[in-house]
Amino acid sequence: MEMLSIEKELQGNAYPGRGIILGKTPDGTKAVTAYFIMGRSENSRNRVFVTEGEGIRTEGYDPSKLTDPSLIIYAPVRVLGNKTIVTNGDQTDTIYEGMDKQLTFEQSLRCREFEPDAPNYTPRISGIMHIEGGKYNYAMSILKSNNGNPDACNRYTFAYENPVAGEGHFIHTYKCDGNPLPSFEGEPKLIGMLDDMEAFTEMLWNSLNEENKVSLFVRYIDIATGKYETKIVNKNQ
Repeated sequence: MEMLSIEKELQGNAYPGRGIILGKTPDGTKAVTAYFIMGRSENSRNRVFVTEGEGIRTEGYDPSKLTDPSLIIYAPVRVLGNKTIVTNGDQTDTIYEGMDKQLTFEQSLRCREFEPDAPNYTPRISGIMHIEGGKYNYAMSILKSNNGNPDACNRYTFAYENPVAGEGHFIHTYKCDGNPLPSFEGEPKLIGMLDDMEAFTEMLWNSLNEENKVSLFVRYIDIATGKYETKIVNKNQ
């Protein structure tokens, strides 16, 4: 698979929707995750990321303007022991609760489908990072309608064991802008990573469409110790 530039991928797509990146730094010492949200409506754009425990949640920037919080207010990131869960919806809680009961990542998502936001039927994208004993693995999932048909749910899980230094994978909700919005297609995109968290965060934020971007979360986790650093960028300050 050809390695893509995440910078060019984002610059060339005005509306990928919400996106998850998982990977490993070129020096092989850090596990990396990033999650961003975008919005076209006032309701979607009226959000910020805030810290909650070891994870984050979305919050209304101006609570008085929130019209329907059901699909936009959730915890995108939660930590369960040595596992970090990253998703684009309240399935973060579903995965957390399932894995806490010894279900696998894939099994935990069996009770969920794409979002009920006709006609887009936004895919649910999820990621799980597992760091233990100096070893790091990750997996990604997408649950989507069958080419816009809500009567069928297509489920895909992609697992990356002992990921290669300098490589990451990127999955997002929408293939591109449109009406209705077309779902992401294919397997997660192979992308290059950076050792410098500040530079990676800045590059991602600056590459997202200026009008549509809302918030960005980036975390670098030391594979040897499990200690992490986090950056949050919100358009609404």
